[in-house]
Amino acid sequence: MKFSFIVDFIFLAAGIIIFIPCLVFFLECLGAFILSSPRLNLENINPQESFKDIAGTSRPITTILIPAHNEAEQIINVIEVLQTQITEQDRVIVIADNCHDLTAELARSTGVEVLEREHKTDRGKGYALDYAMQQIQTDPPEVLVILDGDCIVEPDTIKNITSSAIATGRPVQATYLMEQPDHPSLKDNISMFSIKVKNQVRLLGLNRLGWHSLLTGSGMAFPWSLINQVSLAGSKTTDDMQLTVDLVLAGSTPVFCENARVMGRLMKDRDAQSQRSRWEHGHLEMIGQEVPRLLKAFLTTKNWAALGLALDILIPPLSLLVMTWIASMIVVWLVIIFTDVSVVPAVIVTIAGGFLLTGVLLAWVKFGRTDLPFKNLIAIPFYILGKIPIYLNFLVKPQSRWLKTERDLPNNH
Repeated sequence: MKFSFIVDFIFLAAGIIIFIPCLVFFLECLGAFILSSPRLNLENINPQESFKDIAGTSRPITTILIPAHNEAEQIINVIEVLQTQITEQDRVIVIADNCHDLTAELARSTGVEVLEREHKTDRGKGYALDYAMQQIQTDPPEVLVILDGDCIVEPDTIKNITSSAIATGRPVQATYLMEQPDHPSLKDNISMFSIKVKNQVRLLGLNRLGWHSLLTGSGMAFPWSLINQVSLAGSKTTDDMQLTVDLVLAGSTPVFCENARVMGRLMKDRDAQSQRSRWEHGHLEMIGQEVPRLLKAFLTTKNWAALGLALDILIPPLSLLVMTWIASMIVVWLVIIFTDVSVVPAVIVTIAGGFLLTGVLLAWVKFGRTDLPFKNLIAIPFYILGKIPIYLNFLVKPQSRWLKTERDLPNNH
């Protein structure tokens, strides 16, 4: 009797652990699918109201930091597109960080400021940004924008995110998506859809529900008085997620600017595999380290934004969430069939799967059909299977910090 109770409890707890991220994922996708304006506001902030009068708002003095590591191939195009959106009072600073190519020279040829940094151990975007922050302390802007060295800004993006940062007094995140390669593979199509779900659909849903936003790494704007209080130095590839946590705990919840967009570059082959491993291992590390911290903050201070962010971070990478749900379904139903364990955990896991699959379907119907045609949906199971080594490697050798890739090689010019 006692043993049966313990087994029931374990399976029930496992079912709830699966159920919560699936439910939150579904609510985010549903919010993006059906809502056109915020319906719930946990902090008396209405991001949409802040963005309505952006066109009539004077531009704040802005400094745009562009951390670039071996980006010679596209840095000129990135800067030239950006220069169409800046004013005479703005500064554009490229940080050529541990570069072995012509990034610095090419960036300098466009007329922008260039900082060159070389460090054997302190590698990564966070250290590059921290170095630049130290250089502009004597002449700070009103708003600081961070843009990756391979990102193209779409029209009015800089105006919208900087004006929004001043209007709300909070960090602002633009939509950060990936451009489709010239000859995309099925894996590329699925990767782009997955990124769109994470960086657009879910953030849009959170925004329309009136909750927080996550910072996603590029196309971010910060009031100087806010960003100057935090340290950007670090080697984690989830520095943007860590920064979100730190800001939320400090009472400065990021908001999502729907009418701003930056387009990054989808890496190929080995670089892409390494990048995905870093991102996903880093996310799993954040779940273990930061979710308990956020939940503690909610329980002790009633910081609702901390609870919302904890629930959002608790959603693992989509492929892993699907794999975990499938494995749970198989295990729990087999145990129920061959033992007298309660059927309740199986019902919970089954309902969780309904939420998960419905959320994916809603996201695909409204946002993903151009990136992932219906005929390519059959490839999704194979894509998920291809992710298994990434998650197995996390158990053996977690990779959550910046490591060398093909772009790091000195001869890669």
